[in-house]
Amino acid sequence: MNVLAVVHGANCPPGAFRTELERRGHDVDEWSLAWGSPPPRPIDDYGAVMIFGGSMHADQDDHHPWLRDEQLFLQRLLDLHMPLLGVCLGSQLIAKAAHAPVGALETPEVGWIDIELTEEAADDPVFSALPERFSAFQWHFYGFDVPAGAVELARSDGCAQAFRLGEVAWGVQFHPEITRPILETWLAEADEIAGAEEFLAAFDERAEEWQALGAQLCGSFVEAAERVAVTA
Repeated sequence: MNVLAVVHGANCPPGAFRTELERRGHDVDEWSLAWGSPPPRPIDDYGAVMIFGGSMHADQDDHHPWLRDEQLFLQRLLDLHMPLLGVCLGSQLIAKAAHAPVGALETPEVGWIDIELTEEAADDPVFSALPERFSAFQWHFYGFDVPAGAVELARSDGCAQAFRLGEVAWGVQFHPEITRPILETWLAEADEIAGAEEFLAAFDERAEEWQALGAQLCGSFVEAAERVAVTA
């Protein structure tokens, strides 16, 4: 299966998700609407699309005019019932494409934050395999409202953390794709984060367990996308 990874900067790649996808034998194309060029393949050639994070915010159309094009692109994918998985900014953009409010949080979430699955997650194709409670790596200053008609799948004390929209579109606010090299680039560019070495040490303590959870989430999403391909 071909998977399209929509990225928003060189420091926000698919990370551990690419590793899991390729381990399962899938081809991954990275692409950004900011490049001003079409995707590497026709959209019909993809079995799933993943939308990743970025340093910009979902409401910064004035600074990044291509975000308007991305909204139209995501609305088209939703209409096509393309399997989607949005991560952080990606989840916010899916929510916005579904006409849900997205905006700044009173308290940003950066680092390890406890989240809890909702009752609805127990029957979800992607979230049912995850623990009911876990500490998730976060790096976001905005959050989304769960779109109308969507199912909320996880929450932290501060905000909604995951939803399923329809049968084949998911958004997660946390970062299951993160790797240490990616985190190092974020810390190098983040003036507001003090104590980078301590931050990295805390990540190292949890990295193996966290990347196993990320691989599970990614794998469950791909399996859901494969079932769609079989029935299409």
